[in-house]
Amino acid sequence: MKSYKSFRLFNEKISFLMDKKAMIVIFILFLVTSLVFVVSTGVGEMNINPLSVLQVFIGGGTESDRLIIQSFRLPRIIVALLVGMGLAVAGGILQGMIRNPLASPDILGITGGATVAVVGFLAIFSDKNHSLTVSINWLPLAAFIGATVVALLVYSLAWKNGVPPIRLVLIGIGVMALMKALTTMMMILGPVYQASQANLWITGSVSTSTWNNIAVLAPWTILFLLIAFLYARNINLQELGDDLATGLGGHVQKQRFTLLMISTALIGGSTAFAGGIGFVGLMAPHMARRLVGSSFGVLLPTSALLGGILVMVADLIGRTLFSPLEIPAGVFTASIGAPYFIYLLYKTRNS
Repeated sequence: MKSYKSFRLFNEKISFLMDKKAMIVIFILFLVTSLVFVVSTGVGEMNINPLSVLQVFIGGGTESDRLIIQSFRLPRIIVALLVGMGLAVAGGILQGMIRNPLASPDILGITGGATVAVVGFLAIFSDKNHSLTVSINWLPLAAFIGATVVALLVYSLAWKNGVPPIRLVLIGIGVMALMKALTTMMMILGPVYQASQANLWITGSVSTSTWNNIAVLAPWTILFLLIAFLYARNINLQELGDDLATGLGGHVQKQRFTLLMISTALIGGSTAFAGGIGFVGLMAPHMARRLVGSSFGVLLPTSALLGGILVMVADLIGRTLFSPLEIPAGVFTASIGAPYFIYLLYKTRNS
């Protein structure tokens, strides 16, 4: 126990006394995130210069600028930022917990579980006019339940006197395939308009975001991001391996389960309002690791900023590149993420 306390104290010093490079990287990424946020808000079918955007932010600007920004653009951009941050941090947690840079919410099937739940929710509670018959506020709960059920299923199937990371990955891949099959079956059996709506969710898009979505998603995501940041030292312990972590006095299996639930909550909330945006949870933590190293006290905040940037940029490209046609953000994250995943596989082929 004394060894574990010493490790925790050391880890806390690493987390709070960041080296100058990590602080500079995080500060620069914060500025880039802010810049992308402002630019994305001003770009569209009607371009608004950044100064006018900032004026609207502080309560000024013309009536037309306020209408465009506040009613149409800000909700989707804020949701894109929150979703990117949630998926990136969830991916970082899973990679640290499993000790594998190839781990992600998609590969473990957790995103698939949330998607199945959301598609099922839309099928059950949508009327013929494509409108929900219950409050949209129940959607994150449905996604969280779906993600949680799959996470618990994967965890229980992987249990063998504990949960070895490699078993967790292999079983997660199998469950992911099952979730895709269930989603496809619901789309085939449901009405045509439901299949179209479900396809949008599976691809991943923030185009239907509203202020009501933000009112639910923002507190949910911020709460679990804070929990993840505070719990980061336990991920560092997980990366030492089960034997060494246990020798230091860590409760490995309890911590692993808690980390899985934190990532599940972030994935569930993100999927509820943006669908199955893929590869963000894979790319952002890996990019962050190259910038600030592997200490999760700095890795998770860096991943969050990178994830927010990735999804905001993907949404910006999707709604402007082929205007007036709009492409879901998930198409662009997948088009970047799939080659990046192949690159990671190549880089780790001898690991």
